[in-house]
Amino acid sequence: MVEETDRIVVYPDEDLEDIVPGYLKNRHTEIPELRKALADRDFDTLRMLSHRMKGSGAGYGFDGITDIGREMELAAANNDSAGIEEQIAALENYLSRVDVVFV
Repeated sequence: MVEETDRIVVYPDEDLEDIVPGYLKNRHTEIPELRKALADRDFDTLRMLSHRMKGSGAGYGFDGITDIGREMELAAANNDSAGIEEQIAALENYLSRVDVVFV
């Protein structure tokens, strides 16, 4: 089991150095949007946001975001509020632990 304090080190392509901080900031700012959509039971918005995470994460070097997006999209497709909440928590945890290193 991974402890919440364990750091996740990601090594994105150096060509992405200028855009990775904005990408991660956008994931942080999406969390309240995800929570609001969940509270409103707006599964269409949840599917759209999670599909975007699934599609973009690995392209920036963040396979964990892709995995979370995949699981959240599946939960949204099944109107699984508990599953969505679990993935939002996983996203918050991931973002709080990720360290970016450009080489």
